[in-house]
Amino acid sequence: MVIKNKMKETQLIQMKKRIEGLTNVVRSLIQEIQANTTLAQGTLTAFQLHIGKDKWEKLVEELKNVEKRTEEKKFETQEDVG
Repeated sequence: MVIKNKMKETQLIQMKKRIEGLTNVVRSLIQEIQANTTLAQGTLTAFQLHIGKDKWEKLVEELKNVEKRTEEKKFETQEDVG
């Protein structure tokens, strides 16, 4: 019985270490995602300032149209399958 309990305790300690390691990895990934988000936002802001308000609004509108057409194609494809 003592040996079984010791094995369970050892397994629990190993699991705890693994969980702590995974927690550290997840924290690191979250920090990296936040850094990428900041970089992307800064890049978009710089680009917006570079091309000017009118060109920016035209570009955003074009991107919305592309997205809308893509969604419509997806819907049409799903109808053909179903």
